[in-house]
Order: sequence, then C-alpha cells, then structure tokens
Amino acid sequence: MLVLFTGATLRLFVFPGLDPLPDRADAIVELGGPGIRDDAALELARQGKAPFLVQSTTEREAGTNSCLPAPQDVKVLCLHAYDTKAEGQAIAELAREHHWTSVILVTTPDHAWRARLWVRRCFPGEVYVATSPLPGWYWFRQIPYQWGSTVKALVFDRSC
Repeated sequence: MLVLFTGATLRLFVFPGLDPLPDRADAIVELGGPGIRDDAALELARQGKAPFLVQSTTEREAGTNSCLPAPQDVKVLCLHAYDTKAEGQAIAELAREHHWTSVILVTTPDHAWRARLWVRRCFPGEVYVATSPLPGWYWFRQIPYQWGSTVKALVFDRSC
C-alpha cells in the first residue's frame, strides 16, 4: 500500500504528466495559490503564447485591486475565486465572453492535475498546464491538502 500511495503521490502531485504547450492559445491563466507563479505567467505572455493573461488573485490580494503588469500586446484580466472549482467556472465564463477555445493554466506541480480536472469540467476547450516551482517548505503542507482536495473532487463534488 505504501509503495502504491507513494507512486500515486509522485505521479499526481510531484511529476504530473503534462502535454507540451501549444505555440499559441487564447489565454494564459495564472491560478491562485502558493508558489512563484507570476514570473512563469509573465514569461509565457512575453513569448506571445496568448493575447490574454488572466490572474486569479488570492483572497489577501483581492482587495488590493492590483494585477500583473500588462506585457506588450497582451490584455490582462483579474479574477478572484475562492477555490479551484470557482476558478474553473470563472475561466469558462471568460471563455464564453471572449470566445476562447484554448487556455494555458499556470500553477505548481502539486496542483496541476486537479486544476486541469476542474477547468476541463467547466470549459469545453483545450486545457494545457505550465508549472512553476513550489518552494520546498510548502510540499509538506500541499501534498496532504492536494490528496484531500482530489478525493473531494473525484468522489463528493463532481459537477462544474
């Protein structure tokens, strides 16, 4: 059991299987949470991967009315969602409004699998994931959190 649990943890949360990023998507969406995500999202925008960059701010950031600086030729949008499911719903709403058919999510490796799951439940287009580093001290908290949230998403809360 321990070997199976360790293997699943490594596959889902430490080394998630990610599809290669497309040359271009309709939007880059930086999901909220721990880690250093701003730099990765901005770098993708600077590379011209999408004309929109969406930042999902955390509760602490939401009241600041600040969002990422806009790289040249990229429109920056901000949203505040309290969890990954709400982010998926907000992404689907933005996609309908702007006619998006593909998004690149920017998150950390521990969150990549579950983020893709929620967004795919709400958004019918192509979903790609780019990861940014998760600081070492966060892993001890994030692995149990991601397991709990994954069980919740797979067993108890299966809707968009």
